[in-house]
Order: sequence, then structure tokens, then C-alpha cells
Amino acid sequence: MNPGEVIMLIALAIIVYVLLRAKHFSAMSSGVRAEDAQTSSAREAELEREVQELRERVKVLERITVDGRDTRRLSDEIEKLRDE
Repeated sequence: MNPGEVIMLIALAIIVYVLLRAKHFSAMSSGVRAEDAQTSSAREAELEREVQELRERVKVLERITVDGRDTRRLSDEIEKLRDE
């Protein structure tokens, strides 16, 4: 085997190694991204529910403060909402 053939074999081995390594890391990183996307999607849904609940609470508070009610009725309604 002459030196040119040895160099070609080494270069070919390096190319194969780099390609296999890139394929392996690509598969690993795409798996992690899919898991992150699922976690992110679940987290977004949870945050959307929380925002909706907070909006409902704000509506209740606005209704309580805007309505022209006497102090006793307002106090009773606040206590009733706390019990819910």
C-alpha cells in the first residue's frame, strides 16, 4: 500500500466518523426538542387556564366595586366569594 492510499483511507475513516457522529447528535437533539415542545405546550395550556381564572376573578371584583351597594351587602358578598 503506498502512502497516497493510506492517506485516502484515513480521510475516508474520518469522514465516516464525522457523519455518524453528526447523525447521532442530531437524533439526540431532535428528541430533546420534541420533549421541550410538549412540556412548553402543556405549560402554555396551564398558564392560559390560570389567566382565564384570574380574568374571572377581576370581573367579580369589578362588579363588586362598581355596583352601588351598601357596606354590609358588600362585606357579605366578599365573605361569600371567599368561601367558594
